[in-house]
Amino acid sequence: MAMTLNPARFRVAAMAAAVVLLWAMAATAAVAQFRLLMFEQDGCSYCRRWNEDIGPAYPKTAEGRAAPLHRLDIRAPLPPAVTLTGRRPVFTPTFVLLSDGTEVGRIEGYAGDEFFWVLLDRMLRDAGWQAPAPAAGPASGPDRPGP
Repeated sequence: MAMTLNPARFRVAAMAAAVVLLWAMAATAAVAQFRLLMFEQDGCSYCRRWNEDIGPAYPKTAEGRAAPLHRLDIRAPLPPAVTLTGRRPVFTPTFVLLSDGTEVGRIEGYAGDEFFWVLLDRMLRDAGWQAPAPAAGPASGPDRPGP
């Protein structure tokens, strides 16, 4: 039995595929709207501390997924699609939060992991990011201390 191609059915399937593709692209664009630039330089002891304290965990966090990290030497030219609203960074490390390529927040220096996470969370929230709700689970367990 020969199979015939139904043009109307083909158009509907093509339109559905296009809608799914556009939805996926929009979802990806919404997720990728933030970037975190880290201006650093060789020999910076605070950059080294950040790399040891935060670096390995950063991409695994909700904040790291919302604002992927991009490292720049402080003396290097800015990437073409980056607009700073403040002065060019002078201290290392300097973290600049970008939303659609434009600076929306900045952390100058590194005073420890607790300060970093609090300041980053505040910058992201001020820029419109909402942290995902924590997964439901037991209030205490082997990896979570009880009250």
